[in-house]
Amino acid sequence: MSFARDTLLIFRRQLRLSLRNPAWVIIGLVQPVLYLLFFGPLLTRIAGGGIPGFPNGNAYSFFVPGLLVQLGLFGAAFVGFTVIADWRVGVIERLRVTPVSRLAILTGRLMRDVLTLLVQAIVLVIAGLAFGMRAPVAGVLIGLGFVAVVAISLAAVSYTVGLLTKSEDVLAPMLNMVVVPLMLLSGIMLPMTLGPGWLQGIARATPFRYIIDAMREGYAGHYANTIMLEGVLVSAGLAALCLWVASRVFVRENA
Repeated sequence: MSFARDTLLIFRRQLRLSLRNPAWVIIGLVQPVLYLLFFGPLLTRIAGGGIPGFPNGNAYSFFVPGLLVQLGLFGAAFVGFTVIADWRVGVIERLRVTPVSRLAILTGRLMRDVLTLLVQAIVLVIAGLAFGMRAPVAGVLIGLGFVAVVAISLAAVSYTVGLLTKSEDVLAPMLNMVVVPLMLLSGIMLPMTLGPGWLQGIARATPFRYIIDAMREGYAGHYANTIMLEGVLVSAGLAALCLWVASRVFVRENA
């Protein structure tokens, strides 16, 4: 069988499993919607105060891109638990004795994760529009593209760590130790320009800071500038690196 067909088979299986238990999709969407509901009005009150980093107009055009990345952080980073569960019940072992491509075991899962995150992101954008967010269609589409790339990167890392550790007790604290600081340093809720110089320097070392900045530029209708270019290059480089590492681990572990 071809690699594309193997990937499609794995994708269809994973998608059916998600549709049978949509609770995780709903739970993953609840948190950013609650942030939008309870934290968004606070930003609206302070956005007009001339604070550096905030748009002069609608504060939701600043907040929603950050929530989309947060959705990717918490939605894709924890998918490694599913590969541990499959390994424990013998699904991975059974796939090893079939002709299916070892790499397709990874790419099929990633396709399901990207689709899930995009559906959640679209619902979140619609909720943002209901709250009064205004953004050009091109900017929204660019934002969804960034969400897809973030989902690929984080899901690939999560699957890799899950397959290597094979333990939820190891994976959970490891992910929390990484994801929470990344969320705080990416400027999801507040602009990092409010922080001291040393904190801004640390934030510049995190890739999601560039991605969020680029998404906010897109939502503001600015497409051809340095910030957008930095976001595209950083996101593409991060995805390439994560896919390379994950592919090597999956091929080796399933050889």
